[in-house]
Amino acid sequence: SRGLGDVYKRQLLYIAAFACAFAITLVTTPFAKWLSAKVGAIDYPKDRGVHKKPMPRMGGVAIVLGFLVTVLMVYFFDRSMSPKQFVGFIVGAGIIAVLGMIDDMKDLPAKLKFCVQIVAALIVIFSGTQIQIVLWPVTATLQKLSIPITLVWIVGVTNAVNLIDGLDGLAAGVTGIAALSLMVLCIMTGTTTAVVLTAALAGACLGFLPRNFNPAEIFMGDTGSTFLGFVLAVTSILGVFKGYALLALVVSIFCIGLPIFDTIFAMLRRMAKHQPIMQADRGHLHHKLIDHGFSQKKAVLIMYAISIFLGLLAIFIAVKDSRIFVVALLTVVVLSFIIYYFNAHIKNKNQ
Repeated sequence: SRGLGDVYKRQLLYIAAFACAFAITLVTTPFAKWLSAKVGAIDYPKDRGVHKKPMPRMGGVAIVLGFLVTVLMVYFFDRSMSPKQFVGFIVGAGIIAVLGMIDDMKDLPAKLKFCVQIVAALIVIFSGTQIQIVLWPVTATLQKLSIPITLVWIVGVTNAVNLIDGLDGLAAGVTGIAALSLMVLCIMTGTTTAVVLTAALAGACLGFLPRNFNPAEIFMGDTGSTFLGFVLAVTSILGVFKGYALLALVVSIFCIGLPIFDTIFAMLRRMAKHQPIMQADRGHLHHKLIDHGFSQKKAVLIMYAISIFLGLLAIFIAVKDSRIFVVALLTVVVLSFIIYYFNAHIKNKNQ
């Protein structure tokens, strides 16, 4: 009976975290819109964009408030996460949020942003949140690679989410789906802290969507997109990587699959064209869908469907059924073909 009571308490905690983050983000989004106009954080129309009028672009402030306020309140009641790890996570996330706010106002150089992201990631790493390779079925000597691998993962996912933020509601919806998928995986591993974090993240994303879905009233900007990516990366380490050993890498990649796959193809595309890897372009999958004739809403819904499929696939892989690996491999092939097709089709159409 006592064990059952604990289960109910945890479930209520998860629901409360989601609802609280949702409500705070929903209520503070108009404030973020006002603040954007006040500090000059406005996104003006550009060649690779899809909007024709200036838009406030610091809506991520509402997401940050919804998530951080919720997490701080929950931590007051449930301190299953070590204080050192918690402080490291909050400080790192705070740095990413401040960096995003400044960038939304001033358009900082890519190299500077990248360096600050590394600093934020290292704070999290040295507070005790690392991918423990020693637990994987390989030699213990690879343990020394734990820090660089964790660093690449955090910075990589942070920028991956940022890169897909190109259509109304895309980054918020895709991240919300990924967070819910991670939440299920964290429940399976029994990592209470990670479940709370993912529930709060999903709530913040969905609380922002009403004013961000097409036609959007406000953009999340780098304040929101980099923050969402950073939190996704860290929570996956706290939850998924703790429970599935080597399989965690595959599970996490599929769970956050759309931003990761799209970023990898963007890097390969730019390398093939001898362009700087960090240079923005109009070659992402969502751009190709728009160029192919889909409306913003339809393109975003297609991306949502892909994200849901990959999230479910990650959960099935976690069940450790060997047949799922065949499906996973076929999924990668199909996604690769879709991206290649859109790239080739649009290229031929424009020639």
